[in-house]
Amino acid sequence: QVELVESGGGLVQAGGSLRVSCAASARTFSGYAMGWFRQAPGKEREFVAAIDRSGRTTYYADGLKGRFTISRDNAKNTVYLQMNSLKPEDTAVYYCAAKYSILVITNEYGYTDWGQGTQVTVST
Repeated sequence: QVELVESGGGLVQAGGSLRVSCAASARTFSGYAMGWFRQAPGKEREFVAAIDRSGRTTYYADGLKGRFTISRDNAKNTVYLQMNSLKPEDTAVYYCAAKYSILVITNEYGYTDWGQGTQVTVST
């Protein structure tokens, strides 16, 4: 089991950028597949991006590739989500998730550990 702590959320104007981070407690962080999900008010949680344990393979939700970039630093036990050209519809709580796996995981039910979330609000 791994503890995940997200940070970096906040309020940003439409068109702006924000980077959220997720710090993991696991000593074997480099063995974990990581993902980002988000949940807007009144909506179900949805997949945003995922990355394999090496950082070489990434997947994005349709419509987000090109604006969002997932990356990781295994030396720092941290995964990042860089968000550019933000839109009001990107407003949500952003969660990171982890699963000890060699795979890239896009389904939320494939993850075993979750952070508490960080709020991202994009104003018009």
